[in-house]
Amino acid sequence: MLPTSVDQVSAGPQAQAVASYLQALQSSITEAVLALEREAGSKASFVADPWQKPPGEKLQGQGLTKILEGGAVFERAGVGFSQVRGPQLPPSATQHRPELAGAPFTAMGVSLVFHPRNPYVPTVHMNVRMIAAGHPGQPATCWFGGGMDLTPFYPFAEDAVHFHQTCHDAVAPFGADLYPRFKQWCDSYFFLKHRQEARGIGGIFFDDFSEQGFDGGFAMLQSVGDAFLQAYLPIVQRRKALAYGEREREFQLYRRGRYVEFNLVWDRGTHFGLQSGGRTESILLSMPPLASWSYQRQDPQGSPEERLLSEFLQPRDWI
Repeated sequence: MLPTSVDQVSAGPQAQAVASYLQALQSSITEAVLALEREAGSKASFVADPWQKPPGEKLQGQGLTKILEGGAVFERAGVGFSQVRGPQLPPSATQHRPELAGAPFTAMGVSLVFHPRNPYVPTVHMNVRMIAAGHPGQPATCWFGGGMDLTPFYPFAEDAVHFHQTCHDAVAPFGADLYPRFKQWCDSYFFLKHRQEARGIGGIFFDDFSEQGFDGGFAMLQSVGDAFLQAYLPIVQRRKALAYGEREREFQLYRRGRYVEFNLVWDRGTHFGLQSGGRTESILLSMPPLASWSYQRQDPQGSPEERLLSEFLQPRDWI
């Protein structure tokens, strides 16, 4: 049974278990990235930036942002942990729970985005989170969200198959219907409506997940978080040493522009952080270090760049 107030949730053993897991997940992922950089001969390291919201602000809490920039493998890799509470759930979090509009809330999660240097290595995003909210005098409602998705710049079918198979295997123990459901949700969510373009080849995405109770939701969150390195690192290893030139680099920066557009215009996580008074520097760790835009760009028909849009970024059953 859940505690009867949001304060009890944020201070209780359930929330502490989630927070402990998320902090350990952040550490394991940054250690794996650092090992890749050392393997490539890079001396780049993560900068650890602990933060705490000052007294008097509407949002209270703390977190730890870890960011690596200028690496041999990753141009920018950010992994953030946050644990916050606020007096009013922001509009971006009440789309599917209108009864909680204006309710106090507590939220915690790990979010990451890696922007590789080599254009043949895809950008990746992963997020796992827990939110609890409830009006005073009413039982608190607790739910989980998250997922991971891949944004390639050049099409490699075997990478997409591997990524989706790992996503499938992460949620399969919790129900045979979850992967197809979460995959379709991911395809729909990571779509630039103003461009009528997919951001990438998807993966899995879920939100407002409470149908299996706290224990089931937390177990699934852990399974998704633990699957991330298995889903992504083999792809990095296959592609990070491929030779590339100015053409590939220029296309990578152009497609990064689409990534920026999605994060600022459509992403609920970005909106939640900014609307709730979160820490802007940490919220925007997902931004690439460099990006570009071209007016009505047209790539030659049949080129890898043209095929990315016309063939590869179309929703399909990868497994």
